[in-house]
Amino acid sequence: MAETENSKESLPSLIAKFEVIRRDVTSRENNEPVEDHVSTQVPISALAQLPIWPDSVRGVPNSVLRSALFGAIKRGKRAFMLRVQLAAVDGVTVLFTGPRLNQSDLDVWEQCIHIARKNELGTLIRFAAYGFLKAIGKNTSGANHEWLKGAFARLASSVVEIKDGKKAYFGPMIHHGTRDDESGQYCIEINPAIASLYGKDGWSQSEWAQRQALKGLPIAQWLHGFYITHAEPYSLKVSTIHRLCGSEAKLMKHFREELREALGKMGFITGWKCEINANDLVYIQKKPTASQSRYLIENKPNRAN
Repeated sequence: MAETENSKESLPSLIAKFEVIRRDVTSRENNEPVEDHVSTQVPISALAQLPIWPDSVRGVPNSVLRSALFGAIKRGKRAFMLRVQLAAVDGVTVLFTGPRLNQSDLDVWEQCIHIARKNELGTLIRFAAYGFLKAIGKNTSGANHEWLKGAFARLASSVVEIKDGKKAYFGPMIHHGTRDDESGQYCIEINPAIASLYGKDGWSQSEWAQRQALKGLPIAQWLHGFYITHAEPYSLKVSTIHRLCGSEAKLMKHFREELREALGKMGFITGWKCEINANDLVYIQKKPTASQSRYLIENKPNRAN
């Protein structure tokens, strides 16, 4: 069972705040001007909170799902990148530093965010590795406990710079954490600035059961994430999908074979039609969600012009 606990400020932080207040009071008592560069604003961790979504879905920023940040790559040795610009749709820029992240890493990050959503970001989320592994569809073997340690290390060491329209975020995917190897308990802090990527309409709800059913098919999982962010999906060239998903396939014919398999597996989703048409375009037809339907109605005049 995951739980959250308000993080306690460190002693140095409290001392620093006390010193700011002391200088302010002293200056006023002596009729001295107060330094205008001293900030007494409420910390972002006390303000930032994610939207609330149901237990059956995971809320993910569109900029994360419309890029190769969590690539459709297979297991194996990870390349280390130093401020590399990753593929993304127009209007989104992603610069990445750290070990390459894949769809399994996205499962871990989505679950962390899911646990944190009911409390202010900057709080500590507590959970047992056993329950966390079960939640992301993995067995609780010793090997997977070790894998989970690696996943958290990758997320903590990855620094991203994401710009989506006027919204921008830079920092790690998660802040830091502690682990009790005897009990298997984790305590992790989520970076509060992550909330800036959500906003009113900058995120989408991913049906968790659908995503888990596509486990082991990184291209299918990436496509699922990408297309849930679209109310009316548009056709894309196979080569464009290859670039956006971050595939490491060297030959396009090999990627096309993997893509056809992925699209076939996605056909189980009710209301989805997935295929590569005669023009070598990836075609996805899906029923919009309730919020997407409202968006289409509200923006119909604009889309007609």
